Amino acid sequence: MTETDTLQDVLAGEHAAVYLFAVLGARTSESGAPETYAALRSGYDAHRDRRDELIGLVAAAGAVPVAAATAYELPTGLETPAGVARAGLELERSCARAYAAAVAETTAERRTLMIGALNDAAVRELGLRGTPEMFPGADEYADR
Repeated sequence: MTETDTLQDVLAGEHAAVYLFAVLGARTSESGAPETYAALRSGYDAHRDRRDELIGLVAAAGAVPVAAATAYELPTGLETPAGVARAGLELERSCARAYAAAVAETTAERRTLMIGALNDAAVRELGLRGTPEMFPGADEYADR
């Protein structure tokens, strides 16, 4: 797999994250659940910015950036604020796993970008009632 392929994979994940964070935010009341709303809004903004940055990197590498799907499968359990927060947490964890994998497949500035994205995702997990992890995005080290 080339570095551009890795960036394309992460970009595809970012397209999904932007879509899903928008849906989750729309199912959250800013006045009724302000902390959850703020965490989801932060996730949406961060993933939109990261998506745009990845589009530029892929294009700069001479490739056509992968397009977003027309729709994505929604998680279940979105009927309650707790269910929405759980879905947001799992989405952020999924992004962290993608970034962790991309760290191993990239070099130089792109690796620095992936490390930063992994760190950002790990911090946003905390805002969605996640717990700190020694190795975020690396499930194989979760027991350490």
